[in-house]
Amino acid sequence: MTLLNAPAYDARRETRNRNILIAAAIFIVLCAVLFVAGRLSGHGWLFTDLPAEHRVNNFFNALENKDYSKAYGIYFNDSKWSEHPQQYSYTLKDFTHDWTTDPRNFYPITSHHIDTSATDGSGFWGTGVIVAVRVNGTNKLFMYVDKADGTMTWPAPHELLYN
Repeated sequence: MTLLNAPAYDARRETRNRNILIAAAIFIVLCAVLFVAGRLSGHGWLFTDLPAEHRVNNFFNALENKDYSKAYGIYFNDSKWSEHPQQYSYTLKDFTHDWTTDPRNFYPITSHHIDTSATDGSGFWGTGVIVAVRVNGTNKLFMYVDKADGTMTWPAPHELLYN
């Protein structure tokens, strides 16, 4: 092909190409904003800690409602735990005792608020999430949610520094 027989100018093609470039730039900027906004708001990069926060919120809702069987299932990420209770060495009786009378906790639990969360463990995305919960308005608890199996641990291996 030479300059003398070049293809005709296609305005629709140029408009389409320009729109694709603009959309790609907007998408990249939006991803960057979401990536940083999640971290700055205390919910992890790209808001990846929200599922763990939701799980902890459900756990404390069950404790507030004194539904210890449901809370036990959430704690071990096993809603059908009652079909095989022998699988767990930490029994429902021990769990109920720990969350109702153990002096390390704050009883009765009447209210809670998820304050913040942080990824913990190895790698950029971590192996678990530490969720800071304010119980009864003033007391702080730190729950650890394992990303691999969804189980919880209390107390968390680390405490978060925040106001």
